[in-house]
Amino acid sequence: MEDADRIIAPAQQSDESSLENTLRPTTLDEYIGQQAVKDNLKIFLTAAQQRKESIEHVLLHGGPGLGKTTLAHIIAKEMNVNIRVTSGPAIERAGDLAAILTNLGEGDILFIDEIHRLQKTIEEVLYPAMEDYSLDMIIGKGPSARTLRLDLPRFTVIGATTRMSLLSSPLRDRFGVHHKLQFYVLEEMMQIVSRSAKILNVQATDDSLETIAKRSRSTPRIANRLLKRVRDYAQVKSSDDVISPEIAQQALDMMSIDESGLDQVDRLILTSIIETFKGGPVGGSTLAATIGEDIDTLETVYEPFLMQQGLLARTPRGRVTTEKAYQHLGFTAPEDLQSRLL
Repeated sequence: MEDADRIIAPAQQSDESSLENTLRPTTLDEYIGQQAVKDNLKIFLTAAQQRKESIEHVLLHGGPGLGKTTLAHIIAKEMNVNIRVTSGPAIERAGDLAAILTNLGEGDILFIDEIHRLQKTIEEVLYPAMEDYSLDMIIGKGPSARTLRLDLPRFTVIGATTRMSLLSSPLRDRFGVHHKLQFYVLEEMMQIVSRSAKILNVQATDDSLETIAKRSRSTPRIANRLLKRVRDYAQVKSSDDVISPEIAQQALDMMSIDESGLDQVDRLILTSIIETFKGGPVGGSTLAATIGEDIDTLETVYEPFLMQQGLLARTPRGRVTTEKAYQHLGFTAPEDLQSRLL
């Protein structure tokens, strides 16, 4: 199954941009969760405003769907400047980056999503732009080629990445401010779902919103997606269009999302290790072949959440299911499970 096809995939799906724009908070006070990040940003932004300076370059990292793009837009709004949005894969040539940079105004923000996917040649152009606010261009070819340096306004790059380890050290070092976004706790997820329900004019009980929040994998994007799907189910199945706990339960069960936020593929991974490999350890390539996925998809899409929830462990000898996974799936854990986790 492709990650984009999963209802609980944290990555943005093709038809979700308008929904996210509608639900996106516009100020730090409206933004729910990430309190430490917000507190630091308030000081950082206020100090820059008092000095009447543009802010330092900011790097936001963390899992998909946690609010990096939203924070970038909030920073632009709080600083009362324009924001230009692009992504690492979208900048294919140095000329593309040059066109973007030369059109920025004083204090403007350039937001680069998936910045770890910038090509090396593009990074080389970005370095002096971020550090010296200048752009080096080569005019002509061969012996007649010459270098032209263009001065740029003082702008700010906000980079977002889900793969911090893939960001080159020279690029990472040019960001003065680094913030990591954490997964959300249940109380914060409840507030997010409740806020989204009000904006979408969805009538739902507190218990039903809690059911949705619990199965949202601690990720706001998934919570908003599930809310929309449950709303559709309630519209068809409920006589009064109200999302009751029973309606929410039925809708999520129909989508095969259990009380821990696991879907069919997540459960297939765990049951395969337990039943086929007796709980593990089993190598990643072997497990990927067993469930019909490639190793990269297994490691980057499925395993992080299972490990975060304490259902799966990676050991030097391979993957091992934990006691919590056995309990969740209704299996009896082997007596030597603890030794396998070492």
